[in-house]
Amino acid sequence: MTRLRVTDFRNYRRAGLDPAPRPVVLTGPNGAGKTNLLEAVSLLAPGRGLRGAQLAEPDRRETDDDPNAPADRPWAVAARIEGPHGPVDLGTGREPTEAGRGERRAVRIDGAPAKSQQALGEHVSVVWLTPQMDRLFLDGSSARRRFLDRLIYGFDPAHAGRINAYEQALRQRARLLKEGGADGAWLSALEAQMIERGVAVAAARRDMADRLDRACRQAEGPFPGARVGLEGALDSWLAEGSALAAEERFAAALARSRPRDAETGGAGVGPHRTDLAVRHAAKGLPADQCSTGEQKALLTAIVLAHARLQAAEKGAAPILLLDEVAAHLDSERRAALFGRILDLGLQAWVTGTDRNAFEGLEGRADFFRVDAAHVAPDAA
Repeated sequence: MTRLRVTDFRNYRRAGLDPAPRPVVLTGPNGAGKTNLLEAVSLLAPGRGLRGAQLAEPDRRETDDDPNAPADRPWAVAARIEGPHGPVDLGTGREPTEAGRGERRAVRIDGAPAKSQQALGEHVSVVWLTPQMDRLFLDGSSARRRFLDRLIYGFDPAHAGRINAYEQALRQRARLLKEGGADGAWLSALEAQMIERGVAVAAARRDMADRLDRACRQAEGPFPGARVGLEGALDSWLAEGSALAAEERFAAALARSRPRDAETGGAGVGPHRTDLAVRHAAKGLPADQCSTGEQKALLTAIVLAHARLQAAEKGAAPILLLDEVAAHLDSERRAALFGRILDLGLQAWVTGTDRNAFEGLEGRADFFRVDAAHVAPDAA
């Protein structure tokens, strides 16, 4: 990325950066707006960004210094991306529609409207590590699925569409079952959609997990080796046989579970039940039984392995967003991380309060100082 512009985004009225295609370091006090810039970058890819925000959440709100400002202003983010096929201008933001008819997220590619967010994934891949993800291996499985799906988007942007289609069919089936007396043909049609999309989603996750497992087995310097796999009935069926056999078993399971699903909602089997299973390779311990530092190191190792795979297979590494990473890694692992970033040619956006923590990037990254929603180059 060589240009970033944000308008009415979180605490920013307007801000812009013009970095070189190399690491970007954002330093400044807590609450200055460093993470907001990372979130803006994350919204240049499909999805809700690193905070999982609802569409209107990033809107800049009325402030004391501007009492005449509207209660909210639709946000916008624009950037120039240096992709494998040359530069491309991307833009996205909240676009209010006619009064009383809601709103939508607008996407533009080189100034032309795009049909959906999925178009962004054709031009840029963004992966992030934030302090909130320190509990990834301890909290529920949904966060781990989202993490894995984000890694898949870099290889297959259409994966997001298959997930959305599956989840829509899942919700419609649950509603029909709850209402009772559902039309059998319509219910079967919804289950057929769930089976087709669900097995495709599960197959993409299995392929990504297998590749990450091979790439992560050996320790790299201070980062531990990791074993990566999936847990879930549908994932086991795919491992045991063909996709067709998995579809048949999925169909039978959905038919059997209709009475129970009518009471509980959802479905007892499917890709929405998958869990990402990570183990410390040398110790043989599940990630949730490792120390906090080891969990952070395992997660970092997986992200770096994914970046290597994407750079090798697609000729372009993802943009990596690392929020407060220096504060959560010891000096040895921090130095190793910066070395890997430079070796891979990644544009990593890293934040922190202390510039000295990024001395390993001096002269090889663009430094910016962020203070009270003001961004300025910060020369050594």
